[in-house]
Amino acid sequence: MLPETTEQVSRVLRYCHENRVKVVPRGAGTSLSGGALPLADGITLGLGKFKRILEIDFDNRCAVVQPGVTNLAITDAVAGNGFYYAPDPSSQIACTIGGNVAENAGGVHCLKYGLTTNNVLGVELVQINGEIVRFGGKHLDSDGYDMLGVITGSEGLLGVITEVTVRILHAPETVRAVLIGFPSARLAGQCVATVIGAGIIPGGMEMMDKPAIHAAEDFVHAGYPLDVEALLIVELDGPEAEVADLIERVEAIAREAGAVNVRVSQNEEERQKFWAGRKSAFPAVGRLAPDYYCMDGTIPRHRLSEVLDGIEEMTKRFGLRCANVFHAGDGNLHPLILYDANEPGELDRAEAFGSEILKLCVRVGGVLTGEHGVGVEKRDLMGEMFTEDDMNHQQRLKCAFDPEGLLNPGKVYPTLHRCAELGRVHVHHGHLRFPDLPRF
Repeated sequence: MLPETTEQVSRVLRYCHENRVKVVPRGAGTSLSGGALPLADGITLGLGKFKRILEIDFDNRCAVVQPGVTNLAITDAVAGNGFYYAPDPSSQIACTIGGNVAENAGGVHCLKYGLTTNNVLGVELVQINGEIVRFGGKHLDSDGYDMLGVITGSEGLLGVITEVTVRILHAPETVRAVLIGFPSARLAGQCVATVIGAGIIPGGMEMMDKPAIHAAEDFVHAGYPLDVEALLIVELDGPEAEVADLIERVEAIAREAGAVNVRVSQNEEERQKFWAGRKSAFPAVGRLAPDYYCMDGTIPRHRLSEVLDGIEEMTKRFGLRCANVFHAGDGNLHPLILYDANEPGELDRAEAFGSEILKLCVRVGGVLTGEHGVGVEKRDLMGEMFTEDDMNHQQRLKCAFDPEGLLNPGKVYPTLHRCAELGRVHVHHGHLRFPDLPRF
């Protein structure tokens, strides 16, 4: 179904609620965790026609958009006035803001400017019973429960988003990027921790290993050094004098950490070229093998070297190559496992390899996902991170919004209990209502 208005979405959901029809909300379908994949009989509610920018409010530094607007379109719409939208996933030319909210997407600049949750001010949400509610708005914060925090990253399990108010930022005066090559991934990982430990917060801090470097350079010709094992891209922004000072400090830290190649962008064209290689890393790696499996986990920064060593050991154990692309500054890893689905057993080995990476992330104090969500891909790994009690409490919140379990069924939770078993709470006009509790 392809509704065009919030009222149409409300009528569809009300009908589904009354007739117990399951619903899968779907935007651009770029989800890498299977979040928009229909798993049960029901309907797919496509939001592709919700693609208008409704308002740009420069005085309050925000924009009101429909969920089908692409991520990059927001920046394009405000760039002429010197503004931009900070979260910038690699798929930003195609992924939609509604999907970004559903998965809490990040991007190369999330280290300094935050994930989607840090840049969303308000949402309009249609509940499964057809009720239309609003959380937040143009104001910077709301009283009461943090409902925006609940909705952002909820993966379509709680309602259908029909409008989003996002924060837009004024473009910094100066932006420069530094390419830093290292003879080992371990040294690059240590450099990341040292830069952050020195109190420097770059606009972006990305890392690629040798296979990813070569693939990106062959694909884009960004000018990457090919004689290094790992490459950092560190972007610094702000007033010109501050950026100049930070570049000197980062260069000194990098050389002390063992860097063998340091190159600073001299103009905007060169900076964009540095990023073009990183932004194209995923399609570029597609030239190395018939298939690849993109993972997404997050770890404490200081454990990066340890996890890289663990992934290297796994390549030998599973007999598959792996190219690594990381949002190194915030510890969000995107290992790309290379395989050939036409070769018997390789797909199964790739999936097992990916599961082991995520388990390692959890063991070192990290989490199963940084921005791709749980969806179907990591659903059965939730027990690695959460106890049954943890998941039951999370499911109670799901029950508050969707007591019959009709929204995006089969996602996130390995086993979804009936709401009656969990003790149900209700959402009424945007407020949570809890059942009567025993008095002591």
